[in-house]
Amino acid sequence: MSAGVGQMVCVGDELPPLEIEITRTLIVAGAVASRDYQDVHHDAELARQKGSPDIFMNILTTNGLVGRYITDHFGPTAVLRRVAIRLGVPNYPGDTMVLTGTVEGVAEVEGEDAAGKTVTVKVAGANGIGKHVTGTVTVTVPGGTDGVGRS
Repeated sequence: MSAGVGQMVCVGDELPPLEIEITRTLIVAGAVASRDYQDVHHDAELARQKGSPDIFMNILTTNGLVGRYITDHFGPTAVLRRVAIRLGVPNYPGDTMVLTGTVEGVAEVEGEDAAGKTVTVKVAGANGIGKHVTGTVTVTVPGGTDGVGRS
């Protein structure tokens, strides 16, 4: 469910989890789309020669998935303002990453061009071997002061 205009969002609210299947196609497509041609993101044999059990997801793909998680929740008018993430364990093919989020802050935004709320969300993504990503995302939800609430 989107938490855009008309939905109250308060500090402490938890976003619904998002499960993402980690496939070879997702890993390779993300690497190619972000122009990351490092062999560890597309060649399993070379990844093994470098000490990895398989290819693994790059940080730009993870960053994009975190952004998608937030904008899917807050709706199509949401604007990502800041995405600060840190990688942990790798995402390997055949695993599932579960993204979760908790609202840490809500502030009013007013200006000539836009009004709405800025929401800060603490995010985490875990897979079968541990935490893949942790961080904080700041998003602006336009639409006036009735769009997002403050706790």
